[in-house]
Amino acid sequence: MSNEPDVLRIGDLGWECLETLLQPAGLLIRRVECGCDIPGSHWGDDEAGLIGQALYARIDTPVHSVLHEAGHWLLMSDERRSVLHTDAKGSAVEEMAVCYLQVLLADLVPAMGWARMCRDMDRWGYSFRRGSTLDWLRTDAEDALAYLAQKLAHTHGVPGLYVRAPEGIIFQQHDDRGTHVETAHFGTSLQMDRGN
Repeated sequence: MSNEPDVLRIGDLGWECLETLLQPAGLLIRRVECGCDIPGSHWGDDEAGLIGQALYARIDTPVHSVLHEAGHWLLMSDERRSVLHTDAKGSAVEEMAVCYLQVLLADLVPAMGWARMCRDMDRWGYSFRRGSTLDWLRTDAEDALAYLAQKLAHTHGVPGLYVRAPEGIIFQQHDDRGTHVETAHFGTSLQMDRGN
């Protein structure tokens, strides 16, 4: 019996949805064979890695890890990307902004969504001042939100992702069969089913 946390992995979703999401921004996903070490992985094991313009992962890499490392890359300047190898070297507030961003990115991944990302982050052991990921996002992430809204340009290249910070809430805008949709994340109107 495995002791691995029950989180979504690339094998559950496939490579294509992640490549479709990230490659338009210029981040290339490099597939690593099963049983091989993942280049550029800060934590090792099955966690995703970053080197330059490439994100490395295996079929057993958790999706949360892919989107976390992608978030670091998206928030970096070109100068940082040019010397990037393994350690993103971001500040504490950038790390929190990356966590916020990976939840927003998860909403653009079919079969995942922001609620599942929050659950997976809790299961994996992400640590926040308010305990759970969702409680942190709703009540204690103002610094991360401000950093994210300031640093992530609207020209980041991720299809469907639009970030702004009106009254402390990030909105994500996308087209749903030609209809403009704007969704407020983590506000009081969204209730997460904690029973799942």
